[in-house]
Parts: sequence; structure tokens; C-alpha cells
Amino acid sequence: MAIGGAEDKLGNKTILSRFVQLAGGSSARIAVISTASSLGHEITELYLGLFLELGAAEVYGLRPSTRAEAEAPEAAAAVRGSTGVFLTGGNQLRLSMVVESTGLGRALVEAHERGAVIGGTSAGASALSTHMVSSGRPGETPRQRMGQLGVGLGLLHGVIVDQHFGQRNRIGRLLALVAQSPGQLGLGLDEDTAAVITGDGVLEVLGKGAVTIVDGSEVVSDAFEVRQSQPILVSGAVVHSLPPGYRFDLARRALLPRLQSLPAVEEAEPASGRRGRPRRVPAARRLAQAVDAEGAADRIPRRRDRGDGHAGEEASQ
Repeated sequence: MAIGGAEDKLGNKTILSRFVQLAGGSSARIAVISTASSLGHEITELYLGLFLELGAAEVYGLRPSTRAEAEAPEAAAAVRGSTGVFLTGGNQLRLSMVVESTGLGRALVEAHERGAVIGGTSAGASALSTHMVSSGRPGETPRQRMGQLGVGLGLLHGVIVDQHFGQRNRIGRLLALVAQSPGQLGLGLDEDTAAVITGDGVLEVLGKGAVTIVDGSEVVSDAFEVRQSQPILVSGAVVHSLPPGYRFDLARRALLPRLQSLPAVEEAEPASGRRGRPRRVPAARRLAQAVDAEGAADRIPRRRDRGDGHAGEEASQ
């Protein structure tokens, strides 16, 4: 289950509820790995409470911060005893650098192969794939050096996962990455939206937004010769935008019949009180907002005056 970030934690919790169901419902044993997050143990406690509230039998947290800690036998043992593993948001490069190819990383692959559900939100979603988006910047036009690929956890093969997709305007970089690696399918996940992928490679869209799929198998591009951050040619890519309830066969790269209509997902309440005054935000909501906003900001080019009458570019976080 790859989640685009900012999944509902205060209302119906549609996505998190499905995760618990897939992990076994009232018999679910869930490990929460929060290595990607910079919010400390707060984020671990948040998800522990949510999964217990949703009926899981056992929930425990893991937060290795070094590869030595990820090699500890007890970390792998916790994953081996689980029916579901959840990777929080934050920084996917931190997660992959600490976990990939360690005892914990191997236990994740084994858990996936034996049928445990592996979920990741935001950075955790990107890290699920073998080829992972490790950094980049937003924009509608695909450009050279718009995104960087690294090595992910190797649970999801043949795809590149990007998250906060529509909200952070990441279509350009996904097009650029697929043009440079046309054997990979691009998956762009909107916030509060999940791609639930079965063992036979069928993807189902769940949540409030859409999953954008970029198929570059017939793409034509000049990315191999374009320099610096110039626009690149991307021609012949097939783009699918799938709302909730639609399914897609990743192996055949083909749309499947739509599922039965799903109930609408409620919109969040506006954070204001009478006469437009800001409403006091409960601690749980503040923490949820901090979790949803976490992660390295995209690098956004902006113009500045160099003092000689010409404009230069600088990148800002």
C-alpha cells in the first residue's frame, strides 16, 4: 500500500482502516518504522494509537537511526512476527540509507514475500520501490536534473513512486524520470490517496484524490543530450489519471474495469470558528498537521537581481 501522504487521521481514516483490515483486522500485528521522520517518537506514538484505535491486536514501534541499529536481531524479529509493516513519512533517503540491505531490510523483503501487507506514506511510499525518487524539484515542464533516483527498499519492482503529487506539482519530474528510465512505470500519488497493489500486480485506487500513471514504454526523448536544467523532449508517454475505485494491471500496463462505486470521503472541517476567528486546534490535530507537512521541501527556482540589471537563479527550500 503506497500512500501519497497526508492520509486522513482524524475522520473516517479510510486508508488506515484498509491497512489494518489487510493486516488481519482484530488479529493484526503491526510494526511501525519511523526512521524517515524527524519528529522523534511523537510520530511513532501517533500511529501506534491510530492502529490500536482501528482494532489491531498488537502495534509496536521501531526507529533505528543507524545501520548498526537496523542490523540488531530484535529489529528483524519484530518485523518477522508482524502481519503488517507501516513506514512513516519524512525523508526517504534517510530511510533507505539506514535500512536497505540490513537485517531489518531483509526482514521487510521476507515479510512482503510471505504475504504481510507493507504500507508506506509520503517518504515511506517512495522508499517501497527498487528505484526511488530521492530528491527533486516541482514544475509542469519536464527538465534535465529535475529529479534524482536512488536505491529504495526493493519491495515494489518496475515502478517509480512519487507522492504529494498534485499538491506539490510533480508531474514534470515524473515525466522526466520515466523518459530517462522508460522501463519503469511512474506512479504519482495525491495526498490522502493510496495505491493498493496485490501480489499479482493489480493496483486499486483508494482515498480522496487520484493516482497518475505514466507509461514510457513507447517514449521518445532527448534527455541523453540535454544539459543542466533545460527542458527535455518527452513524446509518446501514455498518462492515466485514476480516481478512487479504478484499477490498473501493472504487468500488462492496462486499465481494468472499475470497482463498485465507493462511498464519498468527507472533506476536513475548516479550521476557523465563529466570525472567521481561528479555532483552537487540539493537540492531536496539530501533530497530524505536522506529520502531513513533514519532509524536505522541493527546490523551487526563483529569480533574483544580481545588482547588474540582470536576473539570476537561486534555489530555495
